[in-house]
Amino acid sequence: MLDLSALPDPYPIVPAPGPLDVDVRVPGSKSVTNRALVCAALATGTSRLTGALFADDTEAMVGALRAVGLEVSTDEAAAEITVTGGAGSLPSTDEPIDVRQSGTTARFVPPLLALGRGAYRVTAHPQMQLRPMGTTFGALRDLGAGIEEQGPAGHLPATVSGGGLRSGVVRVPGDASSQFLSGLLLVAPCLPDGLVVELTTDLVSRPYVELTIAVMAAFGATVEQPDPRTFAVAPGGYTARTYAVEPDASAASYPLAAAAICGGRVRVLGLTEQALQGDVAFADVLGAMGATVTRDDVGTEVRAERGSLTGGTFDLTHFSDTAQTLAVVAPFASSPVSVTGIGFIRRKEIDRIEAVATELARCGIEVAIDADGWTIRPGTPRPTVVQTSDDHRMAMSFALLGLAVPGIAIAEPGCVAKTFPRYWDLPIFGLAPDAASGAAAPTA
Repeated sequence: MLDLSALPDPYPIVPAPGPLDVDVRVPGSKSVTNRALVCAALATGTSRLTGALFADDTEAMVGALRAVGLEVSTDEAAAEITVTGGAGSLPSTDEPIDVRQSGTTARFVPPLLALGRGAYRVTAHPQMQLRPMGTTFGALRDLGAGIEEQGPAGHLPATVSGGGLRSGVVRVPGDASSQFLSGLLLVAPCLPDGLVVELTTDLVSRPYVELTIAVMAAFGATVEQPDPRTFAVAPGGYTARTYAVEPDASAASYPLAAAAICGGRVRVLGLTEQALQGDVAFADVLGAMGATVTRDDVGTEVRAERGSLTGGTFDLTHFSDTAQTLAVVAPFASSPVSVTGIGFIRRKEIDRIEAVATELARCGIEVAIDADGWTIRPGTPRPTVVQTSDDHRMAMSFALLGLAVPGIAIAEPGCVAKTFPRYWDLPIFGLAPDAASGAAAPTA
């Protein structure tokens, strides 16, 4: 594994010498790992997560569970995490609970703490402090928890006082982030009479909520949906189990996109046709643009001829974490690519709509922004240093440009540690001229 702290900054990307022909493995799903960690933390008994992701976001969740006194053991070499659950509650602690830059941890931990028996101080990285938390805080107050912000209302840091969370009906908007809804659903089985959550607006990123419900069900919880805006969670808590985390579909978008850009074949092992994550739909977008997509019980594969992609309009409302990946594929299409349904990603780690437009323009690519996304025109990216603003998805997506054209370098390459610490070890990078096909290997 490359030492991220020792990488040159900016980090030059070596163009692929020819069509790709590789099988790759990506880490376990961040979304699944953090949801399973919450279920395991609330379960009765000891759970074991296999194939778990080890990255900043999941380490933030593990750190939060340890900070409140739960027993969590990790084996990074085996990709396993073992959690002894608190049977629906948490001990009190005076330790601050740092959610770092992790959006899932920030949105899942306060509801979890509201089940506990103390006042918990929640801190965050300055970047995370800028992201909204008001939906979660308002819902928890409605259910009887105490929330005291230490700065601007609706933002971290804050103190969460547990001990009185009650059942009932709570109403939240669905068009800000699905993480707010998922955080409430995850704790709902541990309330005396469960919980009903009603959405006041249509839900964005619905597949992430369906993923939450699937992980909850694996630990024994029941969620009913009498209509698209209502979620009724039965009481009963969680039962510990061994749970296998599937590969991360968002992470898989990068090597799959590399095949579409560079030509050739890339298969992501383990991301099978049974995958739960909504981001698997990214491969279908590549298929609509002219690539050949195959899914089976081994993995997901994309094949393409370089220069064969066509444009189109694509709604990424429900798999927005792949929007930046599609944005860097777009210049290589034969006609413009419009991405819609992603206005809410302005409120992610950074304003991702503005950041993508700025960096593509730096590369000489024409981009038109609208309220809901972008339209990107075909073009040949020119040499430049891409500014990532410490956003892992900016680094991972824009690096793909450098596989197709020379002169692309990535600022702050270490930011990939947030979700994919081994990203630069993928065999699509640093290919030697005689390794463009077959068992390609990184030279760095």
